[in-house]
Amino acid sequence: YEDPMVLAMNLMETPEESQAHLVRRYRLTDEVASQWWDNYRPLGACSAYIWNDIRMLSNGKLDDMLKFVEVVPVPLTESLGTVTGKYPAKDKITSSAVDLLGEESIQRLLHITDTNNPYRFDLRRGALARVAGGGIHFSDEIYKNKKDLVQVYLGIIQNRTIEIDGYKWPIDTLIVATSNNSEFNRFLAEKEEAPIIDRCRICYVSHNTDYHLQKQLTAYAIGHESKTTLTGDTLHQDPNLNYAASIGVTLTRLPRSEKLTPIETMKLAAGEVAGEKSIKTLSEVIDTLNQDTDVTRRFGQKGLGQRNLGRSMQLMLESSETNEGQCMFAYDVFGTIERIILDYVPEPNDRAKFLDDLKTARGLYRERVMTEMFNAYMDEPLAIRKDVFNYVNMIIGIDAENLGPDKMWKYKNPQTGELKALKIDERYINSVEDCLGLKTKEQKDTFRTSVRKIYGQKISTNPDYDFMDNLELVKAVTDVRLKSDIAGAGSLIGALANRTNEENQKLYDRMVDTMLNKLGYCTTCAQKTIEYFCTQVDET
Repeated sequence: YEDPMVLAMNLMETPEESQAHLVRRYRLTDEVASQWWDNYRPLGACSAYIWNDIRMLSNGKLDDMLKFVEVVPVPLTESLGTVTGKYPAKDKITSSAVDLLGEESIQRLLHITDTNNPYRFDLRRGALARVAGGGIHFSDEIYKNKKDLVQVYLGIIQNRTIEIDGYKWPIDTLIVATSNNSEFNRFLAEKEEAPIIDRCRICYVSHNTDYHLQKQLTAYAIGHESKTTLTGDTLHQDPNLNYAASIGVTLTRLPRSEKLTPIETMKLAAGEVAGEKSIKTLSEVIDTLNQDTDVTRRFGQKGLGQRNLGRSMQLMLESSETNEGQCMFAYDVFGTIERIILDYVPEPNDRAKFLDDLKTARGLYRERVMTEMFNAYMDEPLAIRKDVFNYVNMIIGIDAENLGPDKMWKYKNPQTGELKALKIDERYINSVEDCLGLKTKEQKDTFRTSVRKIYGQKISTNPDYDFMDNLELVKAVTDVRLKSDIAGAGSLIGALANRTNEENQKLYDRMVDTMLNKLGYCTTCAQKTIEYFCTQVDET
C-alpha cells in the first residue's frame, strides 16, 4: 500500500520528470506543483521494486502501467489491527529492534523468485509499519526500553525511514514518546546517551491547572454511564460533585507563592479575575518557577493527577455512605481525596501542602453551598446570578448622565439585546460593599472602577459573562440578600436546623422541593447539603 499522491510524485524515474509530466498532463500550476513537492518522499523499497517491474513489463508506457494500480480507501475500523494496532504486554517483555522495524521472513522467501526483491523483509512484524503511512506511534515509557532499542528509535526519529540491509522504506510517522521524570533523569545521567537527547524535542508536560477544563476531565473520571450501588440500585450524582472534585485536585497542582494566595492562583490560571491581582503576577510566578533546574519543582509538575482522581472516585463508589444513601454526595469526595493523599503521596512536605489545599477547597465548596441555599430559598436556579448582575448594572448606572430623580436607569441587556429598566438602590450597593470590607469612599470607588473595567473587557468578548467567578462579590451579594430577606444567614441556618415549629418545617420542605425539582438534587444530597449548611465547618 502507498499513498496515491506519493505514487503520483514517483510516476517517472526521477522526481523532476514526474513533476514535469504532471504539470504537462494535468495542467498543474507551478504553485500547486511546488506545494505538492514540499511533501515529496520516494516510494518504499517494495513498491519501488514492483513499480520498476511494471515499467519494464509495459515498456515504459505510463497508461499501461497505471492499469496495474487500484486506488482504494483504507478502512479505518477499530477491529482492523493493521491500522490501529496495539502491542500487548506479552510482546513487550523481550522486544528488540525486530519488533519495531520487522525482519527477513523465510515464509516470504518461499514466494519470490528474485532474492533481491525487498518483499523478503516482513515489515508488518514491526510496530512501526502499522502507522508508517501517516499515523502516530505512541511509545509509552520509552526510557524503560533497553538502550539499544532507544538507539533504534533515534535512527527512525532522525532519518524518518525504516532501513534494513540497504533497503529503505520512508515513513510519515510522528513518534510521541513518554517517560516519567526519574526514568528520564537516570537516562540523562549517562553522558554517552547525549546524542539521543540532542535529537529529541523534550517537552515537560504539566498537570492541568485550569479548573474549568478540569471539570471535563473530572466528568471523564466519574464516567458517563449511569452508576449503580453494590445492590444494583441507581446511584445519583450530587450536582456539586464535579465542582468539588475539580477544585480539590486542581489546588494541589498549583505551587505556593508569596505573591498570590492559592485561590488567586487558581482563578488566574483559569483566566478569571482575582481582585487587584493581574495575570502578569501569575506569569512572573510561572517564569520564576520554570527556571528551576529540578523539573518537579516547576509550575504544575506536582499534584494529584488524573489517576489519583479516578482512584478517589472509585473509593467513593465503594464507600458505605454512598451505597446506603444511593447518592455520590459532593462533600464525601474530600474524604476520599484525603485518603489518596495519605496513601499515595510519599513526600511529607507534599502531603502537608496537599492536605492544606484540600482545606482551601472545602472552604470554596462551603461558599458554593451558600449560593445553592440562596437559590433554593429564592425558589429559582439562577437567583444569585441575577442579584450579582443587578449590583453590577447598578454601579454602572449610578454615574449615568440620563439618571432621573426617580433613580430609574434604562440599559441594554448584553445577552438578549433588549432594553431593561432598573431602579438603582444605593443602600443595596453600600451593603454589598460593606460586606466586601470596603469602608471609605476611595475604596468603594476603586472597587467600582475595577468592576466596570472587567465588565468592559469581558462583555465585548463574551456577552454571557456573569461575574460568578468573582467569589468575593458572589459571597457578599449572598450575605446581603440573606440578611435583608430573613435577617441573616444565621437565622436561615436556625430555621432549617430547628424544625419544631410549622413555619420552619414549611420553609425546609419548600427548599427541599426546589432542590429536587429545579436544582438537580436527590433526597439524600438535598438533606445532606442542608445539614452541612447548618453546621459551621469550613467557614472562611
